[in-house]
Amino acid sequence: MTGMRAPIGPFDQARPATDCLDALTRPVADAVRSWRGSVPAEQILYVDTDPAIADTAAFVEHYGQELLSQSANCVIVAARRGGETTLAACLVASGSRADVNGVVRRRLGARKVSFAPMDTAVDGTGMEYGGITPVGLPADWPLLVDRAVVDMPYALIGSGRRRGKLIAPGKLFAELPGAEVVDGLAV
Repeated sequence: MTGMRAPIGPFDQARPATDCLDALTRPVADAVRSWRGSVPAEQILYVDTDPAIADTAAFVEHYGQELLSQSANCVIVAARRGGETTLAACLVASGSRADVNGVVRRRLGARKVSFAPMDTAVDGTGMEYGGITPVGLPADWPLLVDRAVVDMPYALIGSGRRRGKLIAPGKLFAELPGAEVVDGLAV
């Protein structure tokens, strides 16, 4: 199936991600290839985009403000307690931010939580900075997903690379390895 109208945004050339595995990073391609959730893998779409506008503000400015309410951002955090550091991911709607010092810290049982350094996030995920997505994260990482994202009919997220985006039903994110749906994760 090629060149279909995406369920959100002005993306006429969206294609099933299963047809675009070579455009994805290895962990994302492996996750799409092996997906067995209630959402059929063919409903995970890929759309090619300009890597120069991968960041949310530039992307929304280019494609339109309405995408802000239909997009989600994945951030990698480092949770510390007693000399141990745990990496985790948070997925929140693009118009908000994760409550790192409140909800995230309590959920992860950490004394301190901060955004992971870029090198740590890239090395830990196998993805490009600015394109990190919850699809394909290490299975043993906690993934905190704001309920607002799960409730989206479809969400536009990173593809693992700065070039390209994935579009997937919100309920898919609740089924990813390590996922925990959290009310009030976003502020």
